Amino acid sequence: MKLTLLGTGSPVPMADRASSGYVIEIGDEILVFDHGQGAHTNFLKAGFKATDVNTAFFSHLHFDHCADYPRLVHTRWDQGAGQIPDLNVYAPEYMHRMDDLLFKEQGVFHPDLDGRMNSSGSRVVYKNRGGTLPRKRPSPNITSLYDGQIIESDHWKVTVRQVYHQPGYIEPYAFRIESDEGVIVYSGDTGPCDGIDEISEGADILIHMCYFLSGTFNQDDKILTSSGHLEAARTAANAGAKTLVTTHFTPQMDAQGIKERCLGEMAQIYDGRIIWGEDLMVIPLHQDTIPHAG
Repeated sequence: MKLTLLGTGSPVPMADRASSGYVIEIGDEILVFDHGQGAHTNFLKAGFKATDVNTAFFSHLHFDHCADYPRLVHTRWDQGAGQIPDLNVYAPEYMHRMDDLLFKEQGVFHPDLDGRMNSSGSRVVYKNRGGTLPRKRPSPNITSLYDGQIIESDHWKVTVRQVYHQPGYIEPYAFRIESDEGVIVYSGDTGPCDGIDEISEGADILIHMCYFLSGTFNQDDKILTSSGHLEAARTAANAGAKTLVTTHFTPQMDAQGIKERCLGEMAQIYDGRIIWGEDLMVIPLHQDTIPHAG
């Protein structure tokens, strides 16, 4: 069970951080969690191919968590040439509408799909890749998420919990991924709430948003709907998580000295291992032995 960070940024453009995206490998299977802008490029840099993926989960449908979804679906459809099953997608209800607008007749990508399905040159390319005519449109199998849902295969179980992020506007979820090897929890975007506390309990790895330096982001209603470094540390401590992976940074968090300040303050709250997430970082489920210095 292994985690790869594809994108550790946020909606704010950052040259060195793509937006949210994660891969969890369980045996020979690859699970994708969120696919924000830039995540698919890092997916390729990490050595993965779209045709390697059969299952994708989306914590919520903010742009920075799903902007590269069309690229994942289209690339997988195009390169798979009708020889692999449609992608299984677990996402908030509105993903059905998004998918229709993207891939159905007269949708956003209709000119592209129409040409690839029907032009003579594209038909030749499709057959050369092993496809059989007539070619069908991409049609992901979308399952709507809900609080308390359990999704299982022969090798893993994913538990879904609703969390607290822009209530009334967005439908946000966290995921608990369990296998025989252990447990990884992905917070999605959330402020402190019972849902993230409960689903994180005893996790080997907790991937948690760390959007700002705590105390520097204020909301009119005074209830945080996102988490800073201290909120992430408290959640990890309350849950007894073994490793906390911080992610979903804004440029504020890459300012000089902020990382060091945050890690020092977080360590006063949480005594587990803290990993400051970076794009393309690969994290095994259990801590490696610290190598000799020389």
